[in-house]
Amino acid sequence: MFESLSDRFDSVLGRLRRKGKLTEADVDEALREIRLALLEADVNFNVVKDFCARIRERALGEEVSKALNPGQQMVKIVNDELTRTLGGETIRITYSSKPPTVVLMAGLQGSGKTTNSAKLAKWFKSQGRHPLLVGADLQRPAAVEQLRTLGRQLEIPVFSEATDPVAVAAASIAEARRTGRDIVIVDTAGRLAIDVELMDEVRRISEAVSPDYTFLVIDAMTGQDAVNTAEAFHATLELDGVILTKLDGDARGGAALSVKEVVGRPIAFASTGEKLGDFDLFHPDRLAGRILGMGDMLTLIEKAEQVYEADQAEAAAARLLEGQFTFEDFLDQMQQLKKMGPLSGVLGMMPGIPKEVKDAQIDDREIARVEAIIRSMTPAERVDPDLIDQSRRVRIARGAGTEPSRVAELVKQFKEMSRMMKRMGGMGSKRLAKSRRKAAKGRTKGPGGGTGSRAGGRVSPKGGAPATPGGGRPPSIPGLTLPPPADGPFGRP
Repeated sequence: MFESLSDRFDSVLGRLRRKGKLTEADVDEALREIRLALLEADVNFNVVKDFCARIRERALGEEVSKALNPGQQMVKIVNDELTRTLGGETIRITYSSKPPTVVLMAGLQGSGKTTNSAKLAKWFKSQGRHPLLVGADLQRPAAVEQLRTLGRQLEIPVFSEATDPVAVAAASIAEARRTGRDIVIVDTAGRLAIDVELMDEVRRISEAVSPDYTFLVIDAMTGQDAVNTAEAFHATLELDGVILTKLDGDARGGAALSVKEVVGRPIAFASTGEKLGDFDLFHPDRLAGRILGMGDMLTLIEKAEQVYEADQAEAAAARLLEGQFTFEDFLDQMQQLKKMGPLSGVLGMMPGIPKEVKDAQIDDREIARVEAIIRSMTPAERVDPDLIDQSRRVRIARGAGTEPSRVAELVKQFKEMSRMMKRMGGMGSKRLAKSRRKAAKGRTKGPGGGTGSRAGGRVSPKGGAPATPGGGRPPSIPGLTLPPPADGPFGRP
């Protein structure tokens, strides 16, 4: 969604980083481009005006003039103000001292209210809560049935009655207490446009259930109209936050950057995909970092921790450093990587990834092709690729539905990567053996009680992969071993 805006910011701030001293003319020129970029992204005019004014005030003050690196300090100021514009802090959900905690979902028809009610219920369930979904949308045909279908997928009960929306909402509180449910999520009806009937119905439902949270579901694709919708609902319901959907779409992002400043209520949650798990708390600082090309390692690590087992990750990293990494290990890592979502999204969260790599059209089907080749190998061939001769390549290619030349290329690349990693991990394997010996005797404690790096070094994924030949280090993700940038899946042959 923010690709165009991110490119513009990267261009402007890239020039500022290279300057040893910033003049007023430099700042004004940069702000003109930032202002134009935000307006083209459909950000509210008043929001853009205030945003640029705050940056200018800070940039021309002592904060930058006394900095050792004015260009970098300017980047920090833009990041701070962008985070502030997006909402500042992540919303903290608190729960009613007398359960259930009631959440009212409002919004226009087509914004994704019913689906996001289920997503929110799944999120609460992951927090150890016991939600109840309430189908109070009795206007749209099959709306309640849609909610029941989603509820069955999540194993979350759904309550509804063929009466009227207000009565259903009121009865759901008693049902939650009777069944021991501590969260009630009320899905209300939407309309194609804001009207008196819609507002009156939502207001009466709100009065009946006295919600602890009232969330407005907004489609990010609607741009500035989404902000106008939020203002109208806030005047009637006093919103507690906004749930922004379709953040994975190709809209320009104006709604996300405008809603907090205009409505005065934060974006509480964000939906980033069609799956029920593509939903989480909205983190303004992380999105600001992604817009400015700084990546989002915290979200990436959280995703990795959800799919990787710590013990398996440690073992895989150790085998890699010892030169014992096999096709079987790589197949397992590809399986875990697929659970983290599209590869392009994973790369987008990594800091330091070149723009041309992020912009490249990454086909996730390529992973499936590599996986098919490996699965067509025998267990012995996965452990020892030297066994794969011409006749075996033909057999593997036939099983994977590809050409023998593709099999040969994959094996060659894997051998090159294995040899390189073995050379680079030689010292690491020695440190690993030493570290294991010390672990048996009790590891030396460093300052503050932690394990000091001088006590044998760390070779687990927490310390990152070995340094790449180019000098830098690949991003460290728990359990994910990333080979150096290359032409093929495993490196240049």
